[in-house]
Amino acid sequence: MDSEKAAELERPYVTLSEAQAEGTVAQQRSTSNHAASKEHLEQVRTLTMPISPELFEKLYLTPEQRVPGDLRKRFGNPTPIAILGFCVSLTPLSMNLMGWRGAGGAGAAQVASFYFIGGMLSLIGGLFEFILGNTFAFVVFTSFAGFWMTLGGTLTPSFNAMGWYSESGTNILEGDNSAMFNASYGFYVLAWAMLTFIYLICSLRTNVVYVILFATLDAVYGLLVGVYFAIADGEKDFAHTLLVTAGACGLVSALSGWYILFAQLLEALDFPLQLPVGDLSHIIVSASERRSRAAGKKNSASVEEAV
Repeated sequence: MDSEKAAELERPYVTLSEAQAEGTVAQQRSTSNHAASKEHLEQVRTLTMPISPELFEKLYLTPEQRVPGDLRKRFGNPTPIAILGFCVSLTPLSMNLMGWRGAGGAGAAQVASFYFIGGMLSLIGGLFEFILGNTFAFVVFTSFAGFWMTLGGTLTPSFNAMGWYSESGTNILEGDNSAMFNASYGFYVLAWAMLTFIYLICSLRTNVVYVILFATLDAVYGLLVGVYFAIADGEKDFAHTLLVTAGACGLVSALSGWYILFAQLLEALDFPLQLPVGDLSHIIVSASERRSRAAGKKNSASVEEAV
């Protein structure tokens, strides 16, 4: 008993103000820890929130594929910047082909935009799609980057792509109207019609808007093949009709691109207004899902036989 009393006498004396101060500090620490925990949980929730297949293909131009790493959580979506380059280049070119307000020259007035808008932005978007593991979007965007840059190079006088076909070897207008140049360039555009048709088939697993975009764009290339071959054959009136039709199809394709660009930006900002794109990823079942279903049926059959 004497030792217990001695211990109580030796215990430090705490005033009321000190006790209140200690309580305040403890409360602040608890509040700080709660805020930190809440912030951590919010970060975890944001990083691990699943994206539906419909939203994924709407944002990335491709059905979702399992890829290692978390780059999609760290980087922004590169798809809109590539589509922006496509739309800003194709829209005025389509109006040019239709001859609105006296426009003409097959896009020669916008050569710089073919390099720095259509070409550069599509290339940047495509390379980042490659980093994120989106193969289809990477192939589409980088190939169109090459198309826009090639078109710009063909229309650049210093390349002398058209002038070479003239008698002097430098007359661009004469070379542009020559049968040999138009027949040669027509085969190049034909290759693009074939490639775009492949993209059209692949887009059947994305959404309706992309299908419209590639279908009308493929029509543009097909009509332009007819334009170049008709000029090579001397049928300029027929070529003009095909050219105007190609411009109209190109405008529909460009408007489809504007629509999907608007939809992606609204989605990126979590805007209350969301534009439908007509998801098709659930209509054509993927090969991996078919294999999974087949394996499931096989396992079920094995279990039934065992029972």
